[in-house]
Amino acid sequence: MNLILFGPPGSGKGTQAKLLVEKRGMTQLSTGDMLRAAIAAGTELGRKVEPIMKSGGLVSDEIVIALIEERMASISAGGAIFDGFPRTLAQAEALDAMLNRHGTPIDKVVELQVSDGELLARVTKRFEQEGRPDDNPESFKVRLAAYRAQTAPLLPYYREQGKLSGVDGMGTVAQVAADIEQALQAVPA
Repeated sequence: MNLILFGPPGSGKGTQAKLLVEKRGMTQLSTGDMLRAAIAAGTELGRKVEPIMKSGGLVSDEIVIALIEERMASISAGGAIFDGFPRTLAQAEALDAMLNRHGTPIDKVVELQVSDGELLARVTKRFEQEGRPDDNPESFKVRLAAYRAQTAPLLPYYREQGKLSGVDGMGTVAQVAADIEQALQAVPA
């Protein structure tokens, strides 16, 4: 099964992806984690994307698509969880084309729905605990605006494909996980 976890920054995509990896043996593909690792390693890519991410901007489609394509060979038999990708219609179309070439299309898109106030509280807490530079309140506002302008428009794209399910992301981690599991049960085997 290939799954996209969809939602704004701080909605719980990474947390829920890790639970799905444990439960279902899926491979998590988090573009944010991959880009942060490149920054931490001081790679050429990391130096290129660091100022973009610190300011809250979105990394170019070309870079992100190349990252995902590079990781396709490492996807486990359980399938993939795309976390933070796609973020634009061009990325969604490129992902569909890439997965269709591999004979493994997206099966389900789960949108984690969380209020803006809760998102800000979560990201502020994460910034204080982890010190992620892209989680400072000012960068978060830029990231949320970018999500609303560039990523939220993907919802109709997946709704038209009959793949979109909404999940209330305001509950406990366990409740959200149970709701995601229920949404995944609707996917034909």
